[in-house]
Amino acid sequence: MSPEPVELSERIFSAANNVLCKIAFGKSYEGRQFESGKFKATIDETMAMLSSFWGSDFFPYVGWILDVLSGRQFRLEKLFYELDGFYETIIEDHAHSTRRKSHEHEDITDILLGLAKDETTSVHLTRDHIKAILMNIFIGGIDTSAVTTIWAMSELARNPRVMQKVQAEIRSHVGKNPKVYETQVESLKYLKMVVKETFRLHPPLPFLIPHESIGHCQIGGYDVYPKTRILVNAWAIGRDPKTWENPDEFYPERFEGSEIDFRGQNFELLPFGAGRRICPGLTMGATVVEFMLANLLHCFDWELPKGMKPEDISLEEEAGLAVHRKLPLYLVPVEYKWQDYKS
Repeated sequence: MSPEPVELSERIFSAANNVLCKIAFGKSYEGRQFESGKFKATIDETMAMLSSFWGSDFFPYVGWILDVLSGRQFRLEKLFYELDGFYETIIEDHAHSTRRKSHEHEDITDILLGLAKDETTSVHLTRDHIKAILMNIFIGGIDTSAVTTIWAMSELARNPRVMQKVQAEIRSHVGKNPKVYETQVESLKYLKMVVKETFRLHPPLPFLIPHESIGHCQIGGYDVYPKTRILVNAWAIGRDPKTWENPDEFYPERFEGSEIDFRGQNFELLPFGAGRRICPGLTMGATVVEFMLANLLHCFDWELPKGMKPEDISLEEEAGLAVHRKLPLYLVPVEYKWQDYKS
């Protein structure tokens, strides 16, 4: 019986959730951390709230009326209590847990609780501070990592040549091992090019987190005054024809021998921003994407649903704070046969 097509979004979100929760909270919740059981729906609702128009932001004295009448205020409070309860459970579990006897098993929550108890530090962390940091890790890390991985699989499915080349690299390094380990990812040079190209074409946040100018300057003959809100269009930067040859083409080889990277030193590629306001989760986010993608490509051969051609895969985007695919991605996973592997 031939395998059936699977919708990848839910599964990739679940995988990203498991990896990030293990790093930050010490265990995997397998998508069951919310009472509703709809993990991805909760993440989507959070991102929708973050990107919504809030009258109180623009009309401080009367804007709250618009927020109440539109129903956003009720949705926000409901979401807040659900997320706050989740973070409260994590903190209580760590605060009263006796299973960690050494620093070797500390996760991010353990470290934050340790800093909160340290009276010698210049900044005292409160419980709300810890929840805010966990919120940034949980929401920022899971959604962006999953979205980037989904876009990478979409582009690879549309470009069989690239798919075959990156799979050949992974399998030649990993051999008959059933999965790819974190230590093996570093040697996968072409995989890293694929991830770079995905960040170039599909930055998880097309507009970076808003900045505010602190002094007067002139850019392109225009005056930019202090306290001006500035939005950096990372999506347009990555597709600028003055910088990139054939900018709309998915071609990872463009990074071969190139020093351009996404770590904030090259303004041609800024999916994580740059300078003092660069995303603090850059290394973790990129590592999670590379790790998940390596295992997806190593463990399975990916085929298109019957009657579908690579060019039929839609790359239409859905508007939002993080840019998701407008249409779900269906692919057919065929388990890789290790006995047929030739080293």
